[in-house]
Amino acid sequence: MGHKEDLLEGAKRCLLEKGYARTTARDVVAASGTNLASIGYHYGSKDALLQQAFLALTEEWGGQAGAAGPDGATPLPADPYERFRAVWEQVIAAAGPSRPVWKLQTEVVTRLDDDEKLREAIKEPQREGRLGMAQGFLGIDPEKDPEKARVAGLLCQALATGVMIQWLVDPDTAPSADDLTEGLKVLMGER
Repeated sequence: MGHKEDLLEGAKRCLLEKGYARTTARDVVAASGTNLASIGYHYGSKDALLQQAFLALTEEWGGQAGAAGPDGATPLPADPYERFRAVWEQVIAAAGPSRPVWKLQTEVVTRLDDDEKLREAIKEPQREGRLGMAQGFLGIDPEKDPEKARVAGLLCQALATGVMIQWLVDPDTAPSADDLTEGLKVLMGER
């Protein structure tokens, strides 16, 4: 890898270990084996590098948790409730290993009122993530049905955020895929 890639990997490690606010340029340099000048040369600033690292981490999480089918290769079940359950089993199974990413995401959200550049940097990836969730979680092609993908993606993103916050707070009482499926049935008037 070159310095640019080394910096990005080092910044990702620092974000997961130290968080957004506590990561310094010197931390990234130490973690990447590069030098301070490399940050400015390749990313313009430490903040720009941390934004890129944060986006890369969330994209990686999306790739791990959002592949269609419970194992990423098996097609999703045709029954909507079974499909919903299979997707949420996969997302929840990733809750433990993805805890550092979700902890980082909650920190980043608390910074948005004071960091307009960060807010702007994550707006479009958030929109793309919603569409990715609609496609990966539910098999909805955003190109074929953009409005259906948009609203389904909004719901998936809201559920994912709420579920992961509950797993951060209290894993013992956080919802299971069965809980979410049964709750959906109650909302739909089927229980």
